[in-house]
Amino acid sequence: MKRIILVLFVTTLCFAAVSNGQTESPDFGIKFSGFVKTDVMFDTRQTVAAREGHFLLYPVGPLEDPDGDDIHAKANLNMLAIQTRLKGTITGPDAFGAKTGGVIEGAFFGHSNSDVNGFRLRHAFFTMKWEKNTLLIGQYWHPMFVTDCFPGTVSFNTGSPFQPFSRNPQVRLTHSTGNLNFIAAAMSQRDFASTGPAGTGSVYLRNAVIPNMHLQLQLKQETALFGVGADWKALTPRLSTPMGYKTTETVSGLSFLGYARFNLPTLTLKFEGVYGQNLTDQLMLGGYAVESVDTETGNETYMPTNIYSVWTDISGGKKMGWGCFAAMTKNLGADKDIINAWARGFNIDMIYRVAPRIMWNSGKTRFALECEYTAASYGTPDNQGKVEDTEFVNNLRLLLGAYYFF
Repeated sequence: MKRIILVLFVTTLCFAAVSNGQTESPDFGIKFSGFVKTDVMFDTRQTVAAREGHFLLYPVGPLEDPDGDDIHAKANLNMLAIQTRLKGTITGPDAFGAKTGGVIEGAFFGHSNSDVNGFRLRHAFFTMKWEKNTLLIGQYWHPMFVTDCFPGTVSFNTGSPFQPFSRNPQVRLTHSTGNLNFIAAAMSQRDFASTGPAGTGSVYLRNAVIPNMHLQLQLKQETALFGVGADWKALTPRLSTPMGYKTTETVSGLSFLGYARFNLPTLTLKFEGVYGQNLTDQLMLGGYAVESVDTETGNETYMPTNIYSVWTDISGGKKMGWGCFAAMTKNLGADKDIINAWARGFNIDMIYRVAPRIMWNSGKTRFALECEYTAASYGTPDNQGKVEDTEFVNNLRLLLGAYYFF
């Protein structure tokens, strides 16, 4: 069934492109691009990852057998082509005094581990661009993933869990004045969602009624880029308490980011820092916790847990490109004592990563090699979720990527 849907999708787009080419406006239509990519991955340890280990976050914590041997200290090898991507860029006539355009993009990454190789939607949006304002409506990168300043890693994790990573249905307005861009967005959740008592899903944001809100200010120059942003979202973890009483308790989280990029004659330097609350949906550490429980009704009150993350990426070269990504993130726990929590890496104090890479480009073909070393310190959370008595475990991933662009 999925193959039939994919064939119909591609056939429809091709028919639209051919039909449009027969009109009086040949500049309007759809143009296809994308790439075929295969990754060969070797890990020295079991990892917390998605899609059969392809999307790596960090190494799994220690688990000793009766003899004291770490069960998770076992190497792993895999080869996948699921990152292969198809993109359709759409152009059309003006509307409401604005230039219009759109994008439909999919990949074979699947929606879940059980759907590896499945064709899934990545981006689907249209834009309306006036002289100073641009309106984007549809599914696209969350504004905390800054498309002008993100790590150039070979790995598809693109710096996760240090770099916010999420695509969301949204309405985004960008106002441009000279070199300044002011961005305001309201978002829901789909493939990247928060977690809670019923598992991972978009229901917690939907039941809170208010969208995920974001504001960002960006100074964009020819050789430099600077930006700051603030992000806020509220979740409703439950509609009823474990004792059966109705509840409307919510938990909100406020996050901040700052970033910079410098285009030097032979180098590109990128920096970013994030202080965040409840960023599970961004594939980062943290989440939220239960602060108190009413003994008569079971009603819970909540508070977010806090994290911070910093990263830098340096790159250069063309036919033979090179680069290195370095990052660190830390779990700061909650502001008060907690009873229970829904969070990623709740027993992790900090994670750091160093990932040098080299790429060979020729025509439409690229071969890339990356060595990604990630270390995570596991321990025991105290009453406020701050992790103590930690022990580092590490994973070394050797990644070979082969691309063919079209």
